[in-house]
Amino acid sequence: MKRKFLYGLFYLTVFLLLSGALMFLWNAIVPQLTDLTVINYWQALGLMVLCRILFGGFRFWGPMGRQHNGPRFMDDTGRAAFKDEWRKRRGGSSSEPGTSVEKDI
Repeated sequence: MKRKFLYGLFYLTVFLLLSGALMFLWNAIVPQLTDLTVINYWQALGLMVLCRILFGGFRFWGPMGRQHNGPRFMDDTGRAAFKDEWRKRRGGSSSEPGTSVEKDI
């Protein structure tokens, strides 16, 4: 429980610091290139949230957030079962040699 709290606090701190960095970069670059005005911290924070909503960035993967299910992360028996299932779904038979459309991984 304490670990989740610390992770949440860390991610919130990073998000708030990135908002400050965005404000600094915006105010240093954008007003000189265009006719847009400078922004304050809260506008930068809102811009970060809007970018998160629109583009889906800032993914923080937890311990179970990203699972590796591909054949590279399997042992030999799991890899053979995966290939057999793949061949069946592609229309080939696992017992017929040479019916595979893919090369060995």
